[in-house]
Amino acid sequence: MARLFGTDGVRGRANDQLTPELALDLASAAVRVLGADTFDRPNQGEAVGLRPRVVVGRDPRASGELLEAAVCAGLAAAGADAVRVGVVPTPAVAFLTADYKANFGVMISASHNPMPDNGIKFFAEGGHKLSDAIEDAIEDAMRADHPRPTGAEVGRIVDAADAEDRYLAHLAQTVTTRLDGLTIVVDCAHGAASQVGPAAYEAAGANVIAIYAEPDGLNINDGCGSTHLEKLQAAVLEHGADLGLAHDGDADRCLAVDSTGAIVDGDKIMAVLALAMHEAGELTDNVLVATVMSNLGLHIAMDQAGIDLKVTGVGDRYVLEELRAGGYALGGEQSGHIVIPAAGTTGDGVLTGLMLAARMASTGSRLADLASVMMVLPQELINVKVSDKHAVAVADSVLDAVKVAEAELDGYGRILLRPSGTEQLVRVMVEAPTAESARGIAERVAKVVASV
Repeated sequence: MARLFGTDGVRGRANDQLTPELALDLASAAVRVLGADTFDRPNQGEAVGLRPRVVVGRDPRASGELLEAAVCAGLAAAGADAVRVGVVPTPAVAFLTADYKANFGVMISASHNPMPDNGIKFFAEGGHKLSDAIEDAIEDAMRADHPRPTGAEVGRIVDAADAEDRYLAHLAQTVTTRLDGLTIVVDCAHGAASQVGPAAYEAAGANVIAIYAEPDGLNINDGCGSTHLEKLQAAVLEHGADLGLAHDGDADRCLAVDSTGAIVDGDKIMAVLALAMHEAGELTDNVLVATVMSNLGLHIAMDQAGIDLKVTGVGDRYVLEELRAGGYALGGEQSGHIVIPAAGTTGDGVLTGLMLAARMASTGSRLADLASVMMVLPQELINVKVSDKHAVAVADSVLDAVKVAEAELDGYGRILLRPSGTEQLVRVMVEAPTAESARGIAERVAKVVASV
């Protein structure tokens, strides 16, 4: 049987692959795994014998309503109390799981995916992502027989009245630099940050122009947000703004646009924040954690600043693992997932936006000047359809082609071959001093990959 959990929870087309029946079973199984040892311990200082408590949040896509109902039913059916926090960002659910002293949290979202998709992801006690072993245990629990509580042992479902206020207070306490005088355009992707995003920036003193902040359940990520930056670029220029910030559907990522309309991606955001934390003595062991997809320009910039760049596999979960293992203070991805463990247990797009704006305010510098510390090497990425992605990636002809390419680059670029995590694709990525060189090398290697 294929593994149910993917790289970021369980995802699929809502009411097709991801049905309410599946959501109910997942939630019940999660209680039996994540709440197994907590039925008889105190919960938030109250009497012994209370049920496990579970925070449940969602993004505004229409299918989230039915999946939220199914998740809450599954939790209650397994004897847990569900605390609905409504439409909030994924990092808010992670924070509230800890803040409400819940046993675990559930976020219903498909992040930057189109509206018909949805997903279910879990946060363990304290707001941390689950390990593969725990995910496997939940899948096993779904297939096992189990007793059902009845009477007073059935869980209850309540709404949290102060969830958004708690999250906003957390952001305000974390980033205390005032943003007075800054004009910020915020693209909310008609997503989970449509209310809390603008509210957080306004509370910090910024003049905020919110765009794509009117979710109707159907328009999430539709031509807007962090995967469609062109409209944010135009809005920044139209309003003469100092900064543009783009979030995705669940607001766990942030990309930026400077006052000239140029895109500032996750690599450049990490460079800006790493230097700020380095200067303040807050960058543990002078280490930044990034994935293999980060541009070589980030490596060069960090080396020049005396910062060690540790590299992980693709995916924010691997960044999180390295951060926790080493006790490091900053990590992230080119896509805009930025993690600051002192402030949160997962990537937080609104927090990232606040910290980036705070760096501008504290230095009096334009974002274009701050981001200029990193020069981006031209990058070419080609996705090659194959029949067996793992076999192709280690084929002799492919490895020989990579060696030839590396010799041609001679240390002034790099080549990376990576099997897709979800499709029969091999991704060929080349960075080189010129776009022409990157494209030429990538096309030659891709041709070899396709011929295997």
